[in-house]
Amino acid sequence: MGVFVFLPLLLPLSAWPVARLAEHRLHPRTATRLLTGFAVVLALCSTLCLMLLMVVGTAQLPGNPLPDGWSDPEVRAAVPYDEIAGRLAIPALGAVVLGCAHALVRHLRVRRRVERALSGLPGRPVAVLPDPVPYAYALPGRRRGRDRVVVSAGLLGALGSAERRALFAHERAHLKARHHRHLLAVELAARANPFLRPLRTAVTYTAERWADEAAADAVGSRRTVARAIGRAALISAPAPAATLPAASGGGAGPVPRRVAALLGPEPAAPGLAWPPPSTATGLAVWGAAAGATVSALSSANSAVTLFLLLRAAATPLA
Repeated sequence: MGVFVFLPLLLPLSAWPVARLAEHRLHPRTATRLLTGFAVVLALCSTLCLMLLMVVGTAQLPGNPLPDGWSDPEVRAAVPYDEIAGRLAIPALGAVVLGCAHALVRHLRVRRRVERALSGLPGRPVAVLPDPVPYAYALPGRRRGRDRVVVSAGLLGALGSAERRALFAHERAHLKARHHRHLLAVELAARANPFLRPLRTAVTYTAERWADEAAADAVGSRRTVARAIGRAALISAPAPAATLPAASGGGAGPVPRRVAALLGPEPAAPGLAWPPPSTATGLAVWGAAAGATVSALSSANSAVTLFLLLRAAATPLA
């Protein structure tokens, strides 16, 4: 394994440039999917790296139930600074597991709480709660066709008819594109490796921009959507969870930038090809892709190497 086992822990840094440039240079749909893919791959590789280091570190602890051969010098020699790295990996992996579990539990708890609040209302695509506090967010159903837009009476009363249509179109775009999956994926990735937090921030913004552009296409007016988003942001409460898309509030990204983008020219339609490496965006995208590829190869190489070493160490000599 050697130093290659540590690379997946640091290679998420290679995605920082694309996280910034994709917000401005790529179509929001392309940016959301691309950044989510990078975040998931890099997080999985990083977590696998910690698991491999934990195996080496745990095998050195007295009283562990692992085979004695797993603590042989040949196994320890496969990891540089095995005593320090192996033992540090144990609490680090525990923090990853606890962080991801906390994010998942919070996501499920919020969804159950919202579903209980809606249980007495008709099963319509739009649920209006008699709450004076302004808010709106997209609640994905457990099955397709059960999605709902949740909006309070306080927010509806503050918007005009055209702005309401823009708001509903925005939230329906979140549901149609299943943005909650992107948001949950990058949230878990950021919990797995703190270096992936810029990607989580970027995906939160690009998912909202994706819904903004879809809403503008639906209502036929980018200015109306910009006005609805801006007005809702001034008065709305944050979404109940960062993994539930909302038109405005604490998790919706920089609203002034979204409004400025809607008042500017429409972004070019997303193409099938990546940007050329001769551009800054293309260089950042290819750099992040290279980082994700090297991370995956390093993780696979380390896993195979450690597996072969452990199998040889656990096999008694004839």
